[in-house]
Amino acid sequence: MLWAIYCIDRPNSGPLREQHLPAHVKYFTDNQSVIFFAGPLQSDDASTDTGVLYIVNVKDRATARAFLENDPLHSGGVFENCRITRLRKGRFFNPSLGDTH
Repeated sequence: MLWAIYCIDRPNSGPLREQHLPAHVKYFTDNQSVIFFAGPLQSDDASTDTGVLYIVNVKDRATARAFLENDPLHSGGVFENCRITRLRKGRFFNPSLGDTH
């Protein structure tokens, strides 16, 4: 099952995010077998990360919650709020539209 996990950072949490970023990257590398997509949310001018969107393939909401809670950005207090929603498989139309910057 696919689960979308949408997290918004606490205000002014940039330094805290930077502190936990190496452990966060390692966590993702270690768990890439369940990650369909992951990427930072950003301000309109792309100057600041403001949260993160994950799409994970796990068996249930509890497992999606555990995935989130074990992310060092979450356990490190970076996120102000997070939402987990089941996601039905859709269509992936045009990979070239992805922002590469």
